[in-house]
Amino acid sequence: MAGTDEDAVATGDDDALYVLTAVLLTPAKFPSVLGDDYPEACAALDLAPLADGYGIVLGQDGDGARWTVVIDDVSLVAVAIASWDCGMEHELSPDERTVVCALPGWPLAVAVAAPGVPAPHDPAPDLAERAPLSPPDTTNWGPAQRRLGADEIALQWATWREQIDDDEFVTAESRTRAEDGTQDESTPQDGSATDGRGRSGVRRVLAEARSYVDTPPPLGRVRSSFATGDARTLRADGPGWSMVARTDDIAFVLLDEEPGEVLPVGRGPELPGLLEALDKMAVRPS
Repeated sequence: MAGTDEDAVATGDDDALYVLTAVLLTPAKFPSVLGDDYPEACAALDLAPLADGYGIVLGQDGDGARWTVVIDDVSLVAVAIASWDCGMEHELSPDERTVVCALPGWPLAVAVAAPGVPAPHDPAPDLAERAPLSPPDTTNWGPAQRRLGADEIALQWATWREQIDDDEFVTAESRTRAEDGTQDESTPQDGSATDGRGRSGVRRVLAEARSYVDTPPPLGRVRSSFATGDARTLRADGPGWSMVARTDDIAFVLLDEEPGEVLPVGRGPELPGLLEALDKMAVRPS
């Protein structure tokens, strides 16, 4: 998330929200740390998974208390985020008529604070009708940390891709087809450079991803975004796994049962067709 500078923080009376940052919560773009799909991310905030999605504004009141304001004007938040990403100042002041609800606490970690008010803290219990929101625990490896890891790979694809030697995949596929078509059990058929539990985990992920093509999963479990040239970046998630891929290249898999491991999957004979099929049914930014 990109925090605003002081000029972009809203000002006003004591009831005003000092806006620190904002995120989108839509089928095509949502904080994946909150869930494997859009409905799950909405459930983390007790929201109905509306087709058009929401804008999520994070800020502090005049006493410094953390508040999460949900609005239905998605384009307003999208414009603000785009401006901040470009280093431009942009004041985000939602109209009260667009406010869906105000929730105590923050569902995501925020590294900035409003100037001139007390340090961020949860609102007093008598000011909120529910327990304050708090960011998912990412100190230990688990679903939230796994999804954040996949986010990082998608964001820094070139860096991760440079660490993979394509010769490993070519060799793996050659051994698979050797010896009169008998598969070499030391390497998986998909060409992934993994072994042991990681290899079986990759096979399970690819099988579940293939099932998405025939039986569409919950909205947002497969998302497609822009990449270089004509390629697309694919992101798919499922119970205990995340996959990041380029439609013209390889894939990376992360598993709950493999803490901190990033498992590369070579294109092999099947991955290109799978990625093409997933891209066709994926949710895309409007």
